[in-house]
Formats: sequence, structure tokens, C-alpha cells
Amino acid sequence: MPPETTAAQPASAPPVLKIMPLGGCGEIGLNMTVVECGEDIVVIDCGQMFPEEDMLGIDLVIPDFGYLRENRHRIRGIALTHGHEDHIGALPYVLPDVRVPVYGTRLTLALVRDKLRESGLDTTTTFMETKPRLPIRMGNLTVEWIPVTHSIPDSTALAITTPAGVVIHSGDYKIDPHPVDGRLFDFYRFAEYGEKGVLALLADSTNVERPGNTTSESAIAPVLDQMIEDAERTVVVACFASALHRIQSVMNIAARRRKRVFVSGSSMESTIEIAAELGYLDIPRESFCPIEDLVNTPPEDRVILTTGSQGEPLSALSRMALDDHRQIRIEPGDLVILSSRIIPGNERAIFRMINHLFKRGARVLYERTAPVHASGHAHREEMKSLINLVRPTYFIPIHGEMRHLTAHRDLAIEMGIPPSRAILLENGQAWVYENGAATVQPLFQAGRTLVDGKGIGDVHRVVLRDRQHLAQDGMFIVILAIDRSSNRVVAGPEIITRGTVYVDENADLLNRCKEVILETINSSVEESRGEWTVMKTEVRRAVKNFLKREIRRFPVILPVVVEI
Repeated sequence: MPPETTAAQPASAPPVLKIMPLGGCGEIGLNMTVVECGEDIVVIDCGQMFPEEDMLGIDLVIPDFGYLRENRHRIRGIALTHGHEDHIGALPYVLPDVRVPVYGTRLTLALVRDKLRESGLDTTTTFMETKPRLPIRMGNLTVEWIPVTHSIPDSTALAITTPAGVVIHSGDYKIDPHPVDGRLFDFYRFAEYGEKGVLALLADSTNVERPGNTTSESAIAPVLDQMIEDAERTVVVACFASALHRIQSVMNIAARRRKRVFVSGSSMESTIEIAAELGYLDIPRESFCPIEDLVNTPPEDRVILTTGSQGEPLSALSRMALDDHRQIRIEPGDLVILSSRIIPGNERAIFRMINHLFKRGARVLYERTAPVHASGHAHREEMKSLINLVRPTYFIPIHGEMRHLTAHRDLAIEMGIPPSRAILLENGQAWVYENGAATVQPLFQAGRTLVDGKGIGDVHRVVLRDRQHLAQDGMFIVILAIDRSSNRVVAGPEIITRGTVYVDENADLLNRCKEVILETINSSVEESRGEWTVMKTEVRRAVKNFLKREIRRFPVILPVVVEI
């Protein structure tokens, strides 16, 4: 008798895959992406952004973590690509609510620990150090860190293997054939994944408007060497604290030229200490000196490494420019090198600082006047190389403003990606892959959270609007003392104004405004005089119309009524 046979059971469909940017799609900075497959979530990066010009008084901008809070029980970890602030800076704000392990390379985690120390989170967070090519299982997702070249050591891309297919996230990268530290871009691993098949590539779009290839970091060293050799007095080199390749080059040059190196800026001091301890920075001890020794060193023998290349008001270089630094004074003939990119939005602050440095008699070189900076982000030819290596089925540009994302999508289409598979995502949208088909859906909460002092997310748009209003037109306060029994004005109106008119030169205008206020009150019906909420509205309207007619200005008007 033949054995019984059963009909083959259809294989169950893989769980739904979702890719959701919480930040970094539509802006420079704020990088954060959610990869969700079934019941498991991996968060890629957790970055911050510096406030834009219209965000008056705001210290920091971070992503809206609402979706992560709601789904915290499904998050298997936060996977970091590298240690820049726009990728790790928001961790102190999410980890108190979302207690999950943080994964990253050795230097990245050391910088994160240092950042979390102030809030005490360094002792309560689980840190998982990763190694290149050693995948880590996170629920039904497997994550592998792939070495790339960037402006900070230990930078990586991520290959995330899901039941639906492989997703590669480029992180921030360039293809530098001659990296200062000898750690090469891992062409082979990208090509291996490309051979096996990659479902989606998420790729950095920052420099898509720049043709050709990015300048190698090694090419900057000879330029700096010549500048330092030719300098007749003190050389000040300003760069990001995390630009360890640049810092290493300056230290090597100074040692070779028998000059002494001094460091100013707490973030740079801390980063250099961490990097040296871990072996990512080789400090020539014979030339590296404490800042206290500066006064005993001849100007021609000084090289100063400092922060503040973006014109930050309280940075070391800004203080030097204003002659407000405790230990360093810029003198005529000194050379100041801003060895960094001018980040869009920071131009005004940077050029204000540069102007002050020129007033001190310094010679100032920066990106637009000399080849003193090499970008850490890929140019178009390198972007093409990554697409060719990976050969993804779907392409999703990330890390950039909408103009960057659009141009990167168009480049991918040029490279043979079908237009229907080159996807533009904005924060708040989800790329959903289910049963072999992909759609874009508005699925989840996303946006920006503003940090103002100790307040996190408590600054409403109305508050920002009021700050802008005050900055543009000033404030006009009207104070009245009212007899409670008779509802008559017994004192005032007194007018206090800031930022609208100069009081000493506009006494006549203010007196006429007082007459308008009294006329408004006296002409109102008896009953309404007792309703001071109503009367405040009438006074505000009268003052607004008067100032509009007389001086065409629209200050914030605050009537204050004191009952006696």
C-alpha cells in the first residue's frame, strides 16, 4: 500500500517591512530612521540639529520620539553608524523613555558614553560594541556594520537582513582611496551584498550637487603643512572636535616643524583624550602642551587647535575673535585657518566672527578662499560607485534637504534604477514592502521637538511666533490703575516700550497714544468698563491702529490693568 501523501502547505509570507525616517529627510542633520519588520524594530542613529535662524532662543532640535515611545516594547536596539552629533546628539533625550541597547563601533560608543555622562545615562544604558563583518541578531533582523571612510574614524554603513530582503543604510560616507588612518572603504563587502541581492539602498545625499569625487583627506595635509611653514606667527586651526583625521594631520605637521600644539575648547579636549586612549589618535607627546604653557612659547612656535569653526557664540574661536579668551589673544600677523565646511544657515555667524578676526589683524583662510577642507560626504561619482556596487531593487535617498533627495533620486534613475523604484520619502512617511509590492504611506507621527533650556518639546509654535514678533517690532506695555468701585482710571496710562521706539525722542508720539487710550476707555459704555477683559481688547485694538497709522510698526501690545 503506497504511503499517504499530503498536499504541500504554502509557505507563509514574510512579515511586512517598513522603513520610516523620523529625521534627516528634508533637512541637514536630525538623522534617524526606523526599520520595522513584523514585531521587531531597529532604530538607525539618533541625531540632533542646530536651530534655524527663525527658532529664536532654541538651543537644540531633536526628532519627535512619539512613535518610539508608543512602540518601545518592540525596539530591539539603536544601531549607530558613527559618532557625529547629527547621528548621536539626541540620545540623551530618547534613552530615558526608550530603554534599549545602543550598538556601535568602539570609538562611537566611547563618544556616546562621554555624552551621556552628564545626565547619568552612561551607567544605566547597555552598550554593545560591534565589529566589522560580524552580524548581530536583533529579533528577526540581523545587522552588520560595514566600514566606510568619512571625516571621523570608525564610520560604518549598515546591512540589515530582514525576512523580506536586505536593506543597506550608507550612513555618512565618502570613498577615500588614501585615508589618513589606513582604514579603507570596504568595497568587497558591498559588492558581496550586491551579488546576493539588495532589496533597498538608503544613501547619503548631502553632496549630490557636487560633481566628481571628494578630495581625499590626505590631500589636505600638504596644504596645511605649507601654510604652517609659511606662517610668521601663531597659527590657529579651527575644526570640528570630531575631525580626528584633520587633528592628526595638524599634530604630525607641528611635530615635524618642531612647533608646540595647544588645544582650546572643552569638546575638542575631551574628544582628543578619548581618541588617544583608544588608539585612534597618535599624539606626539614632545610637541603636545597644556594651554598654560602658551604664554612661555614664542608666537612663531605656536599651533593652536580649537573649536568654533561655525561661529558658535560661546566657542573658543569666537571668544578669541572678540578678544575675550582667557589665555589666547589674536595679534596682528597671526594666521587663522577655518578647516571645515561652512554649514548652510551658519554663514552670518561665521562671517561676523571672521570680520572680528580681521579687525584683530589676523590673516584668515577658510573654505571659500583656500583648499583647507575636504568634505566627509560623497560627491556624485562616488554615489554612482555605491549604486553600482549594491545594485539595489529600490533606492531611497536620505540625509539631505528636498533638493538633495530629488537630485539623488534622479541620479539613481540615470544609473538604471526604474523611476517607480527610486523613492522620495519625507519625515512622517513610511516605505512599506509587503508580498513583493512597495507603497509609500503616511503611517506615523514625526516632526521636530525643540529643546529650550530644560524644556523639551514645551515650546509651541505660537511661542516661537511671539519671539519673532518681539524681535521684529518690539513690545508695547500699557499700564492702567482703575478704581474698582467707580471703574474710573485713577492713574495712567503709563507706557513702557522696548524695541519699538526710542522713548526720549518720541515723547509726543507716546503722549498722543495715551490720549487715544483714555479716549477709548471714556467712550466705552459704562457696563463694559467693569469688564476689563473686554476693555483690554479695546485698548489693544486702539493702540495697534494708532501705531499702524503713525509709524507703520506692529509691536506686541500688552495692556495691564491694576484694580485699586
